[in-house]
Amino acid sequence: MRFTLFPLVSAEIPDFDLYRALNNGMLPRHYLVADPSKRIQSYIGDYLQQEIVEEAIVRQLDAFTRFLQVAALSNTEIVNYTNIAQDCGVSAKTVKEYFAILEETMLGFYLPAYTKIVKRKLIQSPKFYYFDVAIPNHLLHRRTLQPGTDIYGHALEHFIVQELRAFISYNHGEDKTMSYWRTLDNKYEVDVLICDALTNHVELAIEVKSADHVVSSDTKGLKAFSEEHPDAKLIMLSMEERPRMLNGIEVWPVEQFLSRLWSKKII
Repeated sequence: MRFTLFPLVSAEIPDFDLYRALNNGMLPRHYLVADPSKRIQSYIGDYLQQEIVEEAIVRQLDAFTRFLQVAALSNTEIVNYTNIAQDCGVSAKTVKEYFAILEETMLGFYLPAYTKIVKRKLIQSPKFYYFDVAIPNHLLHRRTLQPGTDIYGHALEHFIVQELRAFISYNHGEDKTMSYWRTLDNKYEVDVLICDALTNHVELAIEVKSADHVVSSDTKGLKAFSEEHPDAKLIMLSMEERPRMLNGIEVWPVEQFLSRLWSKKII
């Protein structure tokens, strides 16, 4: 069995600051400083030097460096090897190898698609995430993420996946799995599913919104999923100030959800 030490999690930080976490990431040396850009730059430089160059993992370092940036554009998105290959100037096979390197060196991970079809046909390809939310920020030269923007929303989703991944690993080992759900027509999506690893039964479906106030239309993915998996608990995360119910879905402020998660009241 493989044990993984993740970046810090929200429960390990007194007076946890979500805004700082999304901008700085959760590596201790990065979270604790006002501007972590130089430290992150050095971190990525060390990775390229020690893991890639010294081990001679790839021959075309320039192409791999470009790949890291293009992969950052695909962070939290479904992986399209062909499109990424075109942007990097290498083959799709090489791009797959590069992603494998990120996994092997623990710089990134896949979130697989939930593929059990009940009624609707589903996307089968995985999503990709760097191991810490600050890495794509740095690679794409995003200095300060502002609430209300699309990139803030992507970072929030990334952070929630990062926290859930750590929680499940630390508390459930291989007994739980994570995935996402999206219909083939891209009409409906749920950001994260938590399943029993043995039965593949979905226990929890989570959608992440960075809005200050979620409305009925924001719940369409969860509602569509619930039609096919009525036993799953449904949760919407947002930047609202108080928990409430909306269309039979629990709406939780992000930081209150995290507190309940690490108190083992969610999973």
